[in-house]
Amino acid sequence: MLDVQKARHQTVKVDGVDLFYREAGQRDAPGLLLLHGQPSSSYSFRDVISPLASVARVVAPDLPGFGFTEAPHDYEYTFDAMARTVDALTREIGLERFFLYIHDFGAPVAYYLALARPDRVLGLIIQNGNAHEEGLGPVWDASKAYWAEPTLENRANLPEWLNFEGVRHTYVGDIPDRLKPQFAPEGWHLDWERMSRPGLVEIQFRIFSDYGRYVARFPEISAYHRDHQPPALLIWGRHDPYFELDEVMAYARELDRLDMHIYDGAHLLLETHHQECAALMCEFIVNSQSAMPKST
Repeated sequence: MLDVQKARHQTVKVDGVDLFYREAGQRDAPGLLLLHGQPSSSYSFRDVISPLASVARVVAPDLPGFGFTEAPHDYEYTFDAMARTVDALTREIGLERFFLYIHDFGAPVAYYLALARPDRVLGLIIQNGNAHEEGLGPVWDASKAYWAEPTLENRANLPEWLNFEGVRHTYVGDIPDRLKPQFAPEGWHLDWERMSRPGLVEIQFRIFSDYGRYVARFPEISAYHRDHQPPALLIWGRHDPYFELDEVMAYARELDRLDMHIYDGAHLLLETHHQECAALMCEFIVNSQSAMPKST
């Protein structure tokens, strides 16, 4: 008998992409779409998929340009293109409605889906995913200058992060020394192994370049929050070198049904707090489903 709580690892051809994804849970359970950030892959959800599968149908794809997903040479590598590909996946496997996990570079993909079809979104799980100007502190100044004028000079002013040390920094950079031993080094070594394949570093830069278009959509996202008021759970690592803690209150300003939990963790919170986060996410999904009006 199939144990539905064990992750199944599959690849499907959608939107011209060989899309790798992990799936677990009953097909008739509420959907949960886990969208990873940069430089990671669906592997970052390895410790929470089985617990979450007790209450949800969990789907975690590797976004194009990441992990084991293979896209054609002429793939667009924009966040709206990634959202179209993920949307194609959901339709291929019959995932009609879902909770959205919003994290890092997965956030633009999630919000492209949410803004296109708000009726499909059961709720938001926000984990160090930025959607407001408040979250973009001084560390983003050079990036903003490049997005405004993508010249060679402005590109030269960007920090070097698309290398092994940059990947490692995403895990343990600019965090208290007491937290660093909690991070297993396999994470950044595996991420860099995938990113260092021929052509992938430039693809990562193309994806980063498109993030400026996502930032320009922040007012639309705020309007979505205010108008649709999706139930939301926020789980946040407070030692995030990329997103300011002020971002938390920006979400709180707009979402009436927001449960917030801030941990002594970092940008990749699931690396150190997966048990706590899985328990909160399961509770949130169950409670949100119980609060929904019964269909007639």
